[in-house]
Amino acid sequence: MPRAAKDNALLAMADALVAHTDDVLAANAEDVARGRESGLSEALIDRLSLDAKRVAAMADGLRQVAGLPDPVGEVIRGSTLPNGLQLKQVRVPLGVVGIIYEARPNVTVDAAGLCLKSGNAVLLRGSSSARSSNAALVDILAEAGEKAGLPTETVQLVPGTDHESAKHLMRARGYVDVLIPRGGAGLIRSVVEESTVPVIETGVGNCHVYVDAGADLDMAVDITLNAKTHRPSVCNAAETLLVHRDVAPTFLPRVLAALRDAGVTVHGDEQVQAAGGADVVPVTDDDWAAEYLSLDIAAGVVDSVEDAVAHIRRWGSGHTEAIVTSSLAASQAFVMGCDSAAVMVNASTRFTDGEQFGFGAEIGISTQKLHARGPMGLPELTSTTWIVIGDGHIRG
Repeated sequence: MPRAAKDNALLAMADALVAHTDDVLAANAEDVARGRESGLSEALIDRLSLDAKRVAAMADGLRQVAGLPDPVGEVIRGSTLPNGLQLKQVRVPLGVVGIIYEARPNVTVDAAGLCLKSGNAVLLRGSSSARSSNAALVDILAEAGEKAGLPTETVQLVPGTDHESAKHLMRARGYVDVLIPRGGAGLIRSVVEESTVPVIETGVGNCHVYVDAGADLDMAVDITLNAKTHRPSVCNAAETLLVHRDVAPTFLPRVLAALRDAGVTVHGDEQVQAAGGADVVPVTDDDWAAEYLSLDIAAGVVDSVEDAVAHIRRWGSGHTEAIVTSSLAASQAFVMGCDSAAVMVNASTRFTDGEQFGFGAEIGISTQKLHARGPMGLPELTSTTWIVIGDGHIRG
């Protein structure tokens, strides 16, 4: 489909979402009530819950995607060989994209919009905890898309709510071109291990903030608080704070007080416990490895930027790491040492996000190293084709 047709469909979907906000919220209320009855954690309830503002944000995400350049047909590179053959490598859709995800209804809309814009059909397999919300959203999107001229069944919700339904999608090799899991470590591991369909692995977010000896301590407090408390239930929230020994005596009392006032439980090493007293819980290896997704943070003191990098490479998940420093040498050592999808210098980990990067809504944040890494926007939902133009060329 040409770009104009896809963009018109996206705008129609956005308008339909806003027009049917009450229907979406009614369906979501069913999911939230069912989730509370079944004992879902507050972190998952937060991810599951919608309000009018979040529905409007999903619609705005579709409008942003409509305003982005169409990646399909973009020439990546090209040349003319000495024998006269003309080469062009161009972007083409992946084909049929399956998304398996947990209790985040916004993924339904983000995935549909990005897959549509990049020329793909999308099969959505959300969690049973969000089944009412997802069904309502897909009905609205599909109807609006068809009225705007999309092919029937461009956007589909995979039927079923048990593991067998997801397993069937994972084994649909030859019908589904790629699977993208979005959710916790258990879901991602299950899809990677069980799928015969190629998988783009989105990762767990055990993100770190390192406060260097040369840090502006006011900035460091602000960045730490934002990274941890702005929205603790998402994958780019900070889960570990590392502090250089030289600034620990001054910085720790300040940041621990700020975290305490924000309701954060700190799991600290001996030095952090000494600075925070009874407010600090002793840290364990499980804490260093944890993606809390809650108002908890692990904290420790390190001797150097190299020690901070070593800690991150041992315990981190390769998602996002941040350094707060005024030292160019320290920032360079940190950036070069951290093998992660995103590395921030004097900025919060919360910026690892497709919308914040200017991609519009994102399909996920990849922590693997093949094809796509970091926030995945439209280009990451395409493959390439080589177009070779000759004039009767034959190979000798």
